[in-house]
Amino acid sequence: MIPLFYVSLHAEMKRFALIGRRLGHSYSQQWFEGLFSQLGLHDHTYALHEMPSLAGLRQWVECNGICGFNVTVPYKQEIIPYLDALDTTAMAIGAVNCVTVEGNRLFGHNTDAGAFKQSLEHTGWDIHRAFVLGTGGAARAVAYALRQMGIPCQYVSRTPRGDDQIGYEQLSSCHSPSATLLVNATPVGMYPDIDNSPVADPDFPYVFDLTYNPSPTRLMRDASIHGAQVKDGLEMLHLQAEMSWEFFRQCEV
Repeated sequence: MIPLFYVSLHAEMKRFALIGRRLGHSYSQQWFEGLFSQLGLHDHTYALHEMPSLAGLRQWVECNGICGFNVTVPYKQEIIPYLDALDTTAMAIGAVNCVTVEGNRLFGHNTDAGAFKQSLEHTGWDIHRAFVLGTGGAARAVAYALRQMGIPCQYVSRTPRGDDQIGYEQLSSCHSPSATLLVNATPVGMYPDIDNSPVADPDFPYVFDLTYNPSPTRLMRDASIHGAQVKDGLEMLHLQAEMSWEFFRQCEV
């Protein structure tokens, strides 16, 4: 039972949020606040909520009157058991970055895959093969999008498992023909660890780093030395936020 004072406190506001363990790098709040201002939605708010764990997730949703929220590192896969249902894309990927609240039920969606696909298509790069750094929720969304585009890909992991994964030590020995893409789907190099890079000497013709704070990242700068074409994750952030808003907005109708 939700206390009555919570009901009266939150009844008039439409509250949205981003959850993750560390959110100092995020631009999501600025993006959504700008959207709400542009649309004249003065009863809508978007906040950053750092969570050391997902324990108490439902209580947080209920007590704060949350209408929907985005999910970032490291909870995109871990959150799934806390949800009541997933849409077909999130289920196929096995990762969630957008949750809508419908009554007392939590529904998981994935907007990372569609956003990455659109952002990569905007580059016009001619890619026939890809390596995806990481095996977490973002990496799974990237791999799903690449396969939708007909681009074979392999995960690169510090603890590789299965035929679709290789180790970082193997990456350095891989040939990188003109049609090979390297995607960083790890948090390495993200603010505040801006001097770090997941790959010491990235000699690939195309590099897409999902990180957008900072930009360029150390990985992008090092790849550019080899003449690579590079792209950060800012456009992808905006695209996935637009897609998330469509899910949030539909739940308000």
